[in-house]
Amino acid sequence: MAGRVPRRNNSVYSATKHAVVAFSEALRQEVTGRRVRVGLVEPGVTATEMTAGGMGELVMGGMPQEDWLRADDIARAVVFMVTQPAHAAVNELLLRPTAQEL
Repeated sequence: MAGRVPRRNNSVYSATKHAVVAFSEALRQEVTGRRVRVGLVEPGVTATEMTAGGMGELVMGGMPQEDWLRADDIARAVVFMVTQPAHAAVNELLLRPTAQEL
């Protein structure tokens, strides 16, 4: 989400995530003629090592950690993308916890 919704004190992180979105779209256009699919999963707040230790709750405006996405949520999104028929490409998948406002 940081590539779509920049936040104060998070400028470099947001910029790198925005660059991944642009890179993925450019790569998709470059390989389309070879029938290669490029997909980008953009998860919202997710329980990871980076958000461990209470820092994530502070950054996410107090959203309880039990409402956050987990690794298996992201894995199911990836499986969805790669199991589509060859003629269908899921280029971007935005996945957020139901309780996430931004």
